[in-house]
Amino acid sequence: MTVAKPLPHDAAPLHVTGAARYVDDIPVPANTLHLAFGLSRKARARVSLELSAVRAAPGVDLVLSAADFDTVPDCSPSAHDEPLVALDEVFYAGHPLFIVAARSYGAARRAATRAEIVYEELPAILTVDDAMAADSRFEDGPRIHTKGDVDAALAAAPHVVEGSIDIGGQEHFYLEGQAALAFPTDDGGVIVHSSTQHPTEIQHKVAEALGIPMHGVRVETRRMGGGFGGKESQGNHLAIACAVVAARTGRPAKMRYDRDDDFVITGKRHDCRIDYRAGFDNDGLCLGVDFLQLVRCGWSMDLSLPVADRAMLHADNAYLLPAARITSHRLKTNTQSATAFRGFGGPQGMVGIERVMDHAAHVLGLDPLDVRRRNYYREAGGGDEAAPGPKPAMAAWAPMPTTDLKGRGSMKIETPMGGSRRYKGTHSPRPKELPNTTPYGMEVEDFILNAMTDRLVETCDYAARVEAVAAWNAANPVLKRGIALTPVKFGISFTLTHLNQAGALVHVYNDGSVVLNHGGTEMGQGLFQKVAQVAADRFGLPMEAVKITATDTAKVPNTSATAASSGSDLNGMAVKAACDTLRDRIAEVVAPELQAEPASIRFEEGMLRANGAEMPWAEAVTKTYLARVSLSATGFYATPKIAWDRIAGRGRPFFYFAHGVACSEVVIDTLTGENRILRTDILHDCGRSLNPAIDMGQIEGGFVQGAGWLTTEELVWDGSGVLRTHAPSTYKIPACSDRPKVFNVALWDGENREDTIYRSKAVGEPPFMLGISVHSALADACAACGPNWPDLQAPATAEAVLAAVGRARG
Repeated sequence: MTVAKPLPHDAAPLHVTGAARYVDDIPVPANTLHLAFGLSRKARARVSLELSAVRAAPGVDLVLSAADFDTVPDCSPSAHDEPLVALDEVFYAGHPLFIVAARSYGAARRAATRAEIVYEELPAILTVDDAMAADSRFEDGPRIHTKGDVDAALAAAPHVVEGSIDIGGQEHFYLEGQAALAFPTDDGGVIVHSSTQHPTEIQHKVAEALGIPMHGVRVETRRMGGGFGGKESQGNHLAIACAVVAARTGRPAKMRYDRDDDFVITGKRHDCRIDYRAGFDNDGLCLGVDFLQLVRCGWSMDLSLPVADRAMLHADNAYLLPAARITSHRLKTNTQSATAFRGFGGPQGMVGIERVMDHAAHVLGLDPLDVRRRNYYREAGGGDEAAPGPKPAMAAWAPMPTTDLKGRGSMKIETPMGGSRRYKGTHSPRPKELPNTTPYGMEVEDFILNAMTDRLVETCDYAARVEAVAAWNAANPVLKRGIALTPVKFGISFTLTHLNQAGALVHVYNDGSVVLNHGGTEMGQGLFQKVAQVAADRFGLPMEAVKITATDTAKVPNTSATAASSGSDLNGMAVKAACDTLRDRIAEVVAPELQAEPASIRFEEGMLRANGAEMPWAEAVTKTYLARVSLSATGFYATPKIAWDRIAGRGRPFFYFAHGVACSEVVIDTLTGENRILRTDILHDCGRSLNPAIDMGQIEGGFVQGAGWLTTEELVWDGSGVLRTHAPSTYKIPACSDRPKVFNVALWDGENREDTIYRSKAVGEPPFMLGISVHSALADACAACGPNWPDLQAPATAEAVLAAVGRARG
């Protein structure tokens, strides 16, 4: 067995030695042209260009503006509303105006600064309030999901909490910036090397720009130095620009963004404001909730509609809501076009409901975890409690503290203000007749967070630490601590149903070695390693017998983006299908010699075995080749059971849910707002993990990135719509010193109820939202400073924490 083993990333030695080759490392001919964009400095204006000085600059061979095209190529992944360069009007500060092609990267950038640009400024729409007032949006009105009678539920609720939270955007800050390289071919086509999560999208847009069939464009992606969603659609501009210049000049063309330009040109995570009203009973049971999501999408549509859809689809997170209304406005503004980012809107939706749970717990004087548990969906085994039977064991290679809880019943915890919190007290039972369905009508069949929460509460010693935090806060007037345990229930599948498909190509050479190709892209997440493990396992071979080649549109066509956490699910199953086809062919050939039925032959340890007889793999392959039986096969997979009507807001958009729980403890300095994560304990659900080591890395990295989004990563635009945080000097991503001082991570030992590849679960995006526990813990620390609701916003920068402390004190 090669699956379920904690094997290292296939390119790890290349990464750490610097030998891994990225687009910018590909050797290019001496006549290669290097490209740069000239950019707008205004958020909205009519423009006129004088580019004679640019064309006369040293080293410049070609300059292209909108006037140099019969039809300016479109770069949009959706609405055909993103021309390669601006026409006669710019819509954000950073909007590309023209292309410079020069003999060096420096020459192109220097020449771009020589342009004479005349702006006739127009009123810019910068905020969600501006957009609402101007009715500036991407759909004719809001999308609304409803369940039950929300107004009646709120009117009858004994307690109603209401508020608003601003949720900031996030820069992808991949280590490798956007890059593309195009080589013209002698038949009028082009070969494009692109740092992209979606090679087929690049192929489609380049073919459209050049006016040639897709078969004239070949796109290859060996690896990316990070993507996080930022390379799903944002690479289109570079690839199209390079292809156009290559086609016009007959010379190779290369483009990569300077880090500042990358910040200024490309889209980020959608920022938004979520307003809420929620009704609760005395025991913390949510009776109804009304969400208003105002999503700032930027100047073009890009992927904003599905991102905003997923924010709505995760507005419930782990909670069974009897009545819910989620209203989503997709607002058009004169800022960078917001785009895909890890979680794809799901994190924003989850922050909204977690804010509601924290707010209700504060008003009711209950422990927030008790309120969360009170509102969980029913467990997959039935009922409100954990499924019976022994609890899954922790993985031996990922130990966590196992101090037993003291007192698993009801306990009262004194707070510094003299009030109290009830932890795990009794409460009225949830009505059994309430369907275990989401606000969009999908039945939740695989919920396991009750059992997972029980386990994490036990292993992280939650109850004793809540007491210790309260004692600390009572004794320390300046440094305040907070603790929070938050859940994640994340839906896995593309919400655009037809994208849930994948193909693969597997060759077995007559020496027994195997090479495979699939439609997924490798961005450091270990997808190639996982899929290679699947192939090795199907053939019963060691890992060194299997090689994965670069993602290539000429080998596997019509691929979906490597996104939506679906890379292993889709491509693993496609590779399995191809391998199984080859297994059947080989077994048919050697079955007479092994005196066995083909279906009974086992592929294991480099041998084919049946009925006590065996044959080496290489010998079996040679016999198959000599029998003139094909040793090449394709595989295809389409995700079952999914159907989604996004306009009606009804259906089953997800094949299954992945789950996780995280407990974070923090400390804040009430004089400065400075804060630290002291400890985080995570228990995450990967199903039957394909590679526990890689999955652990995804969980750790996802958590830190999620915590960074909600704490230090602040995007700031000035009143003119110019992004001021466009470099590492002004934008703070989390570093090694920002990780929790104590960081315990373990995998839940279970398997996917659905028939996924080896019963595994996706792990790319779900861990990101475990970072919400840090924000909730910071809010808890702020609440320890006074009797009032601190109303901590996101990101919880030092300034935001200090403001929340002031609100708590009143």
